Amino acid sequence: MNNLFLKIIVLVLSASACILAQISPGELTSAHKDLEGLSNCTKCHELGEKVLKSKCLDCHSEIKSLVSLNMGYHSSSEVKNQECTKCHPEHFGRNFRIINFDPDGFDHNNAGYELTGSHAKLKCDKCHQPNNIIDPEIAIRKGTYLGLSSNCSGCHEDYHRKTLGDNCASCHNTEKFNPAIKFNHDKAKFKLTGKHQTINCLKCHPRNKLDGGEFQKFTGIQFTNCFPCHQDKHNGRFGLDCKTCHVTSGFTQINKSQFDHNKTEYPLIGKHKIVSCNKCHQTGLKQKLRYDKCIDCHSDYHELQFITEGQITDCVNCHTVKDFRPSIIDEEKHSKFKFVTDGAHLAIPCQNCHIKEKKWRFVNLGRDCISCHKDVHGNEIIEKYSGNKECIKCHQTESWSTINFDHNRTEFELFGKHKKQKCKACHYQQKIASGGELLFKSLGKNCEVCHIDVHAGQFKEGEISVCTRCHSYDDWKPDKFDHEKTRFKLKGAHEKLKCNQCHRVIELADIKFIKYILEDFKCSDCHK
Repeated sequence: MNNLFLKIIVLVLSASACILAQISPGELTSAHKDLEGLSNCTKCHELGEKVLKSKCLDCHSEIKSLVSLNMGYHSSSEVKNQECTKCHPEHFGRNFRIINFDPDGFDHNNAGYELTGSHAKLKCDKCHQPNNIIDPEIAIRKGTYLGLSSNCSGCHEDYHRKTLGDNCASCHNTEKFNPAIKFNHDKAKFKLTGKHQTINCLKCHPRNKLDGGEFQKFTGIQFTNCFPCHQDKHNGRFGLDCKTCHVTSGFTQINKSQFDHNKTEYPLIGKHKIVSCNKCHQTGLKQKLRYDKCIDCHSDYHELQFITEGQITDCVNCHTVKDFRPSIIDEEKHSKFKFVTDGAHLAIPCQNCHIKEKKWRFVNLGRDCISCHKDVHGNEIIEKYSGNKECIKCHQTESWSTINFDHNRTEFELFGKHKKQKCKACHYQQKIASGGELLFKSLGKNCEVCHIDVHAGQFKEGEISVCTRCHSYDDWKPDKFDHEKTRFKLKGAHEKLKCNQCHRVIELADIKFIKYILEDFKCSDCHK
């Protein structure tokens, strides 16, 4: 009786253990230990089913907030569409590492904040520390990587005391704070010109003390006139507007812009407006200058290339005083020259054709294609088709890849599917050493030049496989083959057989092919 009772107890305990094992696969981690017990299952699981991602996010609201804003690691393509349990499995015991995170192998780009410059060299805890986390509930967590702001002020003290806004990246990069390498003074209200460009910043922006710390003032500096920085050596005798006489390139250089040159016989326009007076008036302002032609002041840049009736052609025929470049020669004017620019030539910069050996050349330039273009065909095109290297016989200036050539002029007329092929399909030959080349003259006319002989030489006549005896140019099917013209004419039941019942695949010298040429026609060869 006692033995029977013990057996019953063992059976009951065993059944209970099985039931519990089916309900709970194991202990929860320390982080989730408060959720132990059958009454808590539905806090994470859908009843009787898997863990719901939505339930995870209901508890982990800081992650949910980041995902909704499409920010942080959990919004990256690597994680966003994954179930939480893929990376954070549960029921493996109290000491299981549910967040299996390796900082050394982490790609920070997935967090939505790329580490560049000096940031890439820092250890994680330099930024990920409680002092930099705004949310106090997150800040008290041990080893958390959440809660940081992507703004510089989240980790760095604002040296400028909020006087320059919070977009630090407009002036600084991540390599180092000083100098502010991205700052462009031209975008400030006071643009630096002349000597101002070389002066030390501290001359105008000195460092001072503010609230017990160092502070350098960049905004609120007066610059309506020169006196906040410069002493008036004239003691107010010439007013407050220094620029009526001086320029920033040097105090001793006088601003002659007040002089109206248009009252002279040579008004200044274009680039002449910015030329220093002494460039033309080298011996003084009273010097009488010649100005009938450009070469009265300018040297002949083109070195006597443009001579008309023994005289140098004036520059104004091609250039303006607005700027030496670009020339005023456009496609319409160029079309009146011996070489008409059309098609793709219209988009080519002048220097591509006119600069030879680092010098501009306009006369005695060749007008044939190979004067500017490399002959990629070498000796592959015979004179019958190209003339004297006349590319235009096949190509056009609209596009080099558009071919006008009539293939029927050659000894290889195109039929059927050959008409639909691009030229490169046959004429481009891949070379291991040189990469590839286009062949024309040296390209054979035999089918095997482009096509593999799948018949392993069964139909060769000499060195050539005569494919056209069976095949047409429209399809590979052997539509032209007539078995009645062979040594074995099909009669009776043989007419109904499929080809592969007699012509089987064989392997010879590691090559598999269908054997069509049979040496003998004994019945016993096919009929056993």
